[in-house]
Amino acid sequence: MVEIALKAVTAINELIEGGGLFVEFILICGVVLWTLTFERIWYFTRVLPKETQATIARWRERNDHVSWCARQIRAAMISKLNASMTGPLPLMNVLVPLSPLLGLIGTVSGMLEVFDSMALRGSADARTMANGVSHAMICTMSGLAVSITGLYPVHYFRSRAKRETELVSDKLTF
Repeated sequence: MVEIALKAVTAINELIEGGGLFVEFILICGVVLWTLTFERIWYFTRVLPKETQATIARWRERNDHVSWCARQIRAAMISKLNASMTGPLPLMNVLVPLSPLLGLIGTVSGMLEVFDSMALRGSADARTMANGVSHAMICTMSGLAVSITGLYPVHYFRSRAKRETELVSDKLTF
């Protein structure tokens, strides 16, 4: 297990060395995105069922279910539960498109490095060009990898929150 972890750390270090500063930012985006993903998995499996049951119990304890005030309280209960389900989703929605944009910036900086070295030397040295192009492609690949892996969780949690909100709404009968 330790050997696998060391290989992963070595691979990440090589990726950062090959891609530069922007790859570090992309990896930070990936860590934050997947931390939020695992937190949402935990929330939907462990916390939400308890919150849902507590909300339903509070609603059933009420004597009045039909007045305007009761309907507003019901709407507030549903809204509060929905807000707790969708809390981190805006940040996740930002991180998914941010990662390839950071990769694009890294790509442009790598290509500028290639052109700069060509201008300084007055010729196109294949070794220098390959280094800059490699820098550019590593940034692009990293940004796309983080973005692509984050697309499904964001969609899943958004649709799950919508579905769970509708289920709770159905259980809070008038």
